[in-house]
Amino acid sequence: MTHEPVPVTRAVDFGTARLLPDVDRARAWLLTVDGAPQSYVDLDDPGHLEFEYTRRIAYVLESAFDGPLDAVHLGGGGMALPRRLGRTRPGSRQHVVEADRALVALVAEHLPLDDERVTVHSGDAREWLAGAAEHSADAVVADVFGGSRVPAHLTSVEFVTEVRRVLRPHGVYVANVADGAPFGFLRSQTGTVREVFGPDADMCLLAEPGVLRGRRFGNAVLVAAGRPLSVEAIARLCAGDAFPARLEAGDALGRLTGEPVYDASATPSPEPPDGAFTVG
Repeated sequence: MTHEPVPVTRAVDFGTARLLPDVDRARAWLLTVDGAPQSYVDLDDPGHLEFEYTRRIAYVLESAFDGPLDAVHLGGGGMALPRRLGRTRPGSRQHVVEADRALVALVAEHLPLDDERVTVHSGDAREWLAGAAEHSADAVVADVFGGSRVPAHLTSVEFVTEVRRVLRPHGVYVANVADGAPFGFLRSQTGTVREVFGPDADMCLLAEPGVLRGRRFGNAVLVAAGRPLSVEAIARLCAGDAFPARLEAGDALGRLTGEPVYDASATPSPEPPDGAFTVG
């Protein structure tokens, strides 16, 4: 007799987590914390990425690296992206840093990860970075949210400087930035990353056209690298996605670049409008 999967609800360190089964996929789950979607994981198809912004991050990394890479993921959730890279770039060594220890335990229990090259750490992202070896990663992905906001201490020049220290000289930094018009937070983050990576760094931004036109609040993927990015390949992949995204670089990105932010004045990302990132 086959039993239908049932939702799981559990108090975690930073709220209430729920695992909601997908009725269309036998072993797929949506993870939320306090109603905000955190991850979508299909245990039968670890390479599947349901969230559009995570696919854009994957397009960047898979365009930049043909083979295995050393990746650091700041923010864990259900670890959808590490699962994907374990399939598309087998042999990759990955570190996942998640501050919510109870959430880590919930994911390990219900969404087990079978890749022994993925190491999960419970702790603060910036503190973990401070203890990481210099030039030890090919890619750092920042996707950290306290509720629905990026914590202030992960938005500053000092934080991105730690990221740059951990990256190898030709490494790639990818950050999930959530904002809406007039893009004060997004501009500050672009300026902050530019300040650390320098004027010669290759940078681009990926977002849905509606977000970039200021029509709605949403995710934007900010990318910086110490080497030329495969901009045409990334743009082609994003344009061909089921939910197409636009790539901004050069002068267009310059118009979305503001003043850098330092620890002394850093603030969290803006509170999303009601309903922007919540599910029932």
